[in-house]
Amino acid sequence: MSESMPAAAPEPTPYSAAPAGGAPKKAPVLSIIALIAGILGLLGSWIGLFSLFGLIGVILPIAAIILGFLGKSKEPQASKGLWLTGIITGFVGLAITVLLVIVSTAFIGAISEQYSDMTPYELEQQLEELNN
Repeated sequence: MSESMPAAAPEPTPYSAAPAGGAPKKAPVLSIIALIAGILGLLGSWIGLFSLFGLIGVILPIAAIILGFLGKSKEPQASKGLWLTGIITGFVGLAITVLLVIVSTAFIGAISEQYSDMTPYELEQQLEELNN
């Protein structure tokens, strides 16, 4: 009645073979930055209401557009959604900012023209009427 002992499992070697598949994939940095810049540019497009400051709101959407196209051409492993969303939000943010700059500039121009030929006394009277 001898009991048989199971064979011991071989000990793992300290150095295992490298996983198959070649070099690790690079992260799609340009596409990710394009996506982030596009979203921030879209959210910040309201700054176009403040005429001259609206020019600042143009920087992020333009960066998103440029980085989106660079991501498309230089990062073929990147998900299409990353760079495409960056490009689309960049164009939409740019359009909103430009539209708001035009509208606010026209509004400021119309108001300044309306009150440009008034004397300081007439302007003071207008302000008093508005306050009451």
